[in-house]
Amino acid sequence: MCLRTPRPFVVDRLVVDTLIALAMTGVSVLLVHVSRAAQGWPEPDGRAHALIALAHLPVALRGRWPLAVFAAVHAASVAYVAFGYWPAACFLGPMLSLYTVAALLPPRIAIACSVYVIAAWGYGGLVGRGSSMAAVLVQAVVYCSVLVWFGTLTRRSAELTRRLREEQAGRARRAVAEERGRIARELHDVVAHHMAVISVQAGLARFVFDSDPATARGALGTIADTSGEALEELRRMLQVLRDQDPRAPEGAPMPTLDRLAELVDRVRAGGVPVELAVEGTARPLAPGVELCAYRVVQEALTNVLKHAGRAHACVELRYRPHELTVLVTDDGQGVIPDTVPTGAGHGLIGMRERAKLYGGTISLGPRAGGGFAVELALPTSASTIWRGDDRTR
Repeated sequence: MCLRTPRPFVVDRLVVDTLIALAMTGVSVLLVHVSRAAQGWPEPDGRAHALIALAHLPVALRGRWPLAVFAAVHAASVAYVAFGYWPAACFLGPMLSLYTVAALLPPRIAIACSVYVIAAWGYGGLVGRGSSMAAVLVQAVVYCSVLVWFGTLTRRSAELTRRLREEQAGRARRAVAEERGRIARELHDVVAHHMAVISVQAGLARFVFDSDPATARGALGTIADTSGEALEELRRMLQVLRDQDPRAPEGAPMPTLDRLAELVDRVRAGGVPVELAVEGTARPLAPGVELCAYRVVQEALTNVLKHAGRAHACVELRYRPHELTVLVTDDGQGVIPDTVPTGAGHGLIGMRERAKLYGGTISLGPRAGGGFAVELALPTSASTIWRGDDRTR
């Protein structure tokens, strides 16, 4: 049985924050009904419940308007205390809003907000019953310091993650640009000179075709020799660019999906158990589509051999009416380098470039249950492939 890749389940941030706000509101209402009587505080009425809700429900919007949410929940909390209700009931929402301010806004704003919180706690200590002002202020300082500290760490981690992603994207773009530049230079070296010679000789032959047959024949001979040299050079260049198995014989045909079984057998011989499954009815596809799918599978299984450790892998081909889907999964360590070592071929960047060239899409990354997954979807309609990228025209 092949390994199935679970679809990622993405929960919107607003939904999560809404659930948190509702949970905190419920806990606070329950807390005020259970604990306030033991400390001699009055029974909460409708106004108290409304203020508790106002001190917690705005937290659902903390990711969008952190400072406005902070002001709203603290205003409701201070009003709750001013009306003589048990202060501890409006504790959770204001604290979470302070953490959010520290996590999303500059430190000076977080410090100013923490000073406001300390002052609000001091006011609660003044109107409270039997509260020690020193104890209240110490608690306020400790709580605010901890929340601001953790919020600052979260903000710095988010900034570092963003920078790393930008650097990785930049490296990937530079690698693609360098690869395209290299191919362009090779095409220029191989083709441009010969085509220029052919163009000049063809013009000469046409010009003297009737007046000087001997010169025309000489020009045609030069065209024949030059075109043969260009063709041979082009074949050698394509042999380099095809990223073919170095053990394959010179001039071997491009691999197709019919040869996937051989590829799987070679990987098995390398020590990785691999399963090959085909869903749907196999049919001949455009040569470029088959080559793209084969190379993606080859690169994915190579990465399994290099990086997945003791792993089992699975290759699935799914033939659909207008699409071919290729899925390669493993249950190994799931650590695949984002960089492409020199001389190691296109790697992950090559997978994306191949997919884009044929109008397809590719997703790759660690699996939720461990291991790594590569999923490629290629259109099998010629018109779709033609429109996939202007460079293929």
